[in-house]
Amino acid sequence: MRIYHTSDLHDHRGIAPRIRALRERAPGLYVDCGDSLRGSQTMVYPREPIIAELDAAGCDLQAMGNREFNYLFGVVRARAAQMHHPLVCSNLIDTKGRALPFARDFTIDADGWRVRFCALLVPQYPVGSGWERIFGWRFLGPHEVVEAAARTIANNELFVVMSHLGLRADRALAERVQRIDLLLGGHSHDTLQQPENVGRVPIVHAGPYGKFISRSELVRDAAAGRARLASFELQPLLEQ
Repeated sequence: MRIYHTSDLHDHRGIAPRIRALRERAPGLYVDCGDSLRGSQTMVYPREPIIAELDAAGCDLQAMGNREFNYLFGVVRARAAQMHHPLVCSNLIDTKGRALPFARDFTIDADGWRVRFCALLVPQYPVGSGWERIFGWRFLGPHEVVEAAARTIANNELFVVMSHLGLRADRALAERVQRIDLLLGGHSHDTLQQPENVGRVPIVHAGPYGKFISRSELVRDAAAGRARLASFELQPLLEQ
């Protein structure tokens, strides 16, 4: 299983031709770990051209970063409606009972693999905050969400966490939940030339602004009943 990953594009466009070329030579899934947009929790643009770039690149899945999130439910819904690829956030719920415009998790069957994706957004305020009562959004604890998901992962499934928490938080998460097969990160704008292993969990950060895209290749480890990272490469994407 080959997975390409970007994060924190911040509307840096021109990625699609390069990603398509990479995937033609070496096919694999392509996911983005959030903060691709210009907008934010409070700033709104009616059009977000980077969304079309991600679709043109064949993005299979996008995690919600704090740039995709907005305190206003309608803004999140409008942003998600522009996407022709799934938007995922596992630790955000609505206390007002509105239908979520994103998926809580996502499963892809490809090349004989079943891959379960969990996506994490950095919490904007604590549970019980006054903001929760005003806006309706509730941020769940990332560790608890991933632990609960990990308990449901079958031995033949690949468990990938797409984190928009930052590298320091990713290290703590990996130490606590060792069932993660691959942790793809963003938010802190770190660029790791090689995966950072915390126990059995490889952490990958490709850095911001589309300068690099990561390529992680996993193989089945029959003895362990899960997957392991067999090879990795950080490949140039956009000239800065």
